[in-house]
Amino acid sequence: MVLGVIQSPPPHIVTSKPPNHYNLLLQHLNECKDMSQLKQIHALSLRSTIPNQPTTLFLYSRILHFSSLHDLNYAYRVFDQIDNRNSFMWNILIRACAQSQSVHRKQAHAHLLKLGFQSDIYINNSLIHFYASCGSLESAKNVFDKMPHRSLVSWNAMIDAFVLFGEFETALQFFVQFQQQFFEPDGYTMQSVINACAGLCALSLGMWAHAYLLRNCGVSVARFAMHGRGESALECFERMIRTSRYVPNSITFVGVLSACNHRYMVNEGRKYFDMMINEYKIEPQLEHYGCLVDILARAGLIDEALELVSSMPMKPDVVIWRSLLDSCCKKNASVELSEKIARQILESGEGDSSGVYVLLSRVYASASRWNDVGLVRKLMTNNGILKEPGCSLIELDGVTHELFAGDTSHPQTKEIYQVLNVIEERAVVPTSDSLSAEDL
Repeated sequence: MVLGVIQSPPPHIVTSKPPNHYNLLLQHLNECKDMSQLKQIHALSLRSTIPNQPTTLFLYSRILHFSSLHDLNYAYRVFDQIDNRNSFMWNILIRACAQSQSVHRKQAHAHLLKLGFQSDIYINNSLIHFYASCGSLESAKNVFDKMPHRSLVSWNAMIDAFVLFGEFETALQFFVQFQQQFFEPDGYTMQSVINACAGLCALSLGMWAHAYLLRNCGVSVARFAMHGRGESALECFERMIRTSRYVPNSITFVGVLSACNHRYMVNEGRKYFDMMINEYKIEPQLEHYGCLVDILARAGLIDEALELVSSMPMKPDVVIWRSLLDSCCKKNASVELSEKIARQILESGEGDSSGVYVLLSRVYASASRWNDVGLVRKLMTNNGILKEPGCSLIELDGVTHELFAGDTSHPQTKEIYQVLNVIEERAVVPTSDSLSAEDL
């Protein structure tokens, strides 16, 4: 690829062509099936069009786009033959380099800077995505930092890049900065935010982000629910459907049922689930069933929760089964039932994390079946599964604190443990049996 030299265009035979000549060439491009046909169209275009005319440049951009998808080396040659390249053509080449993991990316970027495209917002947006796709988060961040002006797409590309590299907390910090710049998030923004929440296991924030997509009632309901104010969330919902002719949809009811779940509102959960079906004719999705199953299971109504699962028109996912197993552990359900649910998780193929083993071990420990506790521990060792440390996220004064079990790296560790000691002194001391289950 020769990006550093702007070659003179080849000689053209300028002939008088009918007005529909360009349309005919475009028609040939639309019907083009392979590179052999494209090369013929390209050769005809070079012989029969006038350079630097808007119609000619558009034609060349179409040729460049097709070749970038099928033969990147040929795309380089097409690109080098275009004298007056615009940002759209550069974007085509940048995207092609990103998809092919081209080794010429730094050369292309340097040439863009040399030609004065460093302030072109469209090219910079493509470069952010380009570097992220090529595995260089630092380069993507460098492009973003040097942009004199940023658009919604710029922020979306950078937030998505952090999520792609597993930098979930940084992605959420950028989302906060994004809002401070008075940008309005769109579906792409919220999708990245939800993925970041999933990476941090921040369920409440993820639910808020999900409901934010609705932009009406769902936002207020989810915010109340996220902060444990279930009653306020439901009051807000009731007020809006009574006074503002608001028609809730499927996402709204996810927030409403989540609010019921946060506050252990069993009767309200049943009520709104039935309201969604009977009054608003909304067919329950997996998320709605999951919320109601969790509400029932956490209240100790495990049999009713299982009946609901058996009546679902779709296959329950691993999240629902884990919710049931967790409730079996906490509510001292029968060992046989707990084993049945644990088997469902393991057979789903999504139970490779330590959670299901730890919960099953606690069930055995509560029943004093210590041999089975040892067997679960041995099974984890044989399968190379390690117990994941517990993690909590607490936001204070706009700062998110990430706390891991057994970790002492937090700058306020001493004060934290002092408070925990006070709590432990005032709390009921657990039995040795329950402590044994935690040793896994």
